[in-house]
Amino acid sequence: MTNPKQDILSRLADKGEGALSRVAGSQTTARVVESVTGLRERMDDVQKKVRGLDELEKRVAALEKQLAELQKPEAKPKTTRTRSASPSARKPPPTTRKKASTEPEP
Repeated sequence: MTNPKQDILSRLADKGEGALSRVAGSQTTARVVESVTGLRERMDDVQKKVRGLDELEKRVAALEKQLAELQKPEAKPKTTRTRSASPSARKPPPTTRKKASTEPEP
């Protein structure tokens, strides 16, 4: 006589095998597998691009630092101004002299 538990287990195994074979042979399953494979490839591409962003961020930071240094107001050396004399301290203009005439005096 066969064991009833073993009979149930063998029937479940047969049903499971049949279900798996139907799922594996399905066109829907094939499309899902293709989609997952394509997704994996796209994710690899995205990861490569993201890794490249780190280098770009470093370059941008360096350029921003250079730009900040260029935009700083330059320290100008202090120049000393010579003061011009105030109008009251200026010398008066020289007095005009009479023109000497070119004619001889009598």
